Amino acid sequence: MRVFVTGAKSLEAAGAEAHRGDLEDLESLRSGAAATDAVIHTAFRHDWSRFAESCELDKRAIETIGAVLQGSNRQFIVSSGVGVAQGRAATEDDPPLSSPSLPRVSEATAVAMMDRGIHAIVMRLPQVHDAVKQGLVTPLIAVARAKGVSAYIGDGQNRWPAAHVSDVARLYRLALEKGTAGGRYHAVDEEGVALKDIATAIGRGLNVPVISVAQEQAQEHFGFLGFFAGRDPLTSSAQTRAKLGWNPAAPSLLTDLGNMRYSEA
Repeated sequence: MRVFVTGAKSLEAAGAEAHRGDLEDLESLRSGAAATDAVIHTAFRHDWSRFAESCELDKRAIETIGAVLQGSNRQFIVSSGVGVAQGRAATEDDPPLSSPSLPRVSEATAVAMMDRGIHAIVMRLPQVHDAVKQGLVTPLIAVARAKGVSAYIGDGQNRWPAAHVSDVARLYRLALEKGTAGGRYHAVDEEGVALKDIATAIGRGLNVPVISVAQEQAQEHFGFLGFFAGRDPLTSSAQTRAKLGWNPAAPSLLTDLGNMRYSEA
């Protein structure tokens, strides 16, 4: 509630009208979408114990908003994730990942709506960060605090792409102004930050040892993060930068991890 109130006040101060929505309140999504010039969908319920259910909720929300925008030519930017390729840097040309173990279908849902005259655009997000929150790195910090060690898997050289929240926000604006229907864009500043370096920064911030765990121990140590902690979703944003004129310039992920107040995290 506090986050919504603060965000609403910021919007109102900028001259916008704040409309409170909820992923489970489809009518609020319909009425909000009906009153807008364009829609940027970034919400997702991060309940990892019910991940498949959260993905289905996301799908219903996207379909509900899309039905309102159908035939209007108003842009609808749907947020998705990176990790669509392994062993090389993913590009904007790569199709969305399809896997029973990763049931999030926000991108596929958005693309399917193109045939119904919906101006859908996909924004693939990495670890979006500032000195307070850092995507999946934030629960990684919570695990390190609870376990008393900051861990990575194997040699820790798998990499997580990242971008600062201010650069990401600017890219959403550029996508609204210049993006094409059906376009895929990568909100990626750093193509990949080694998990060992992330774990080392966390260990320094929490003043706990930094250790390696074997792949077969990942699920036990990291919990739900075990699925992600060993992945290497290297991601390029070369096409996005060229097409939209995006030049990220904010602090790096490791800089933000070095500047955060771990006692408050």
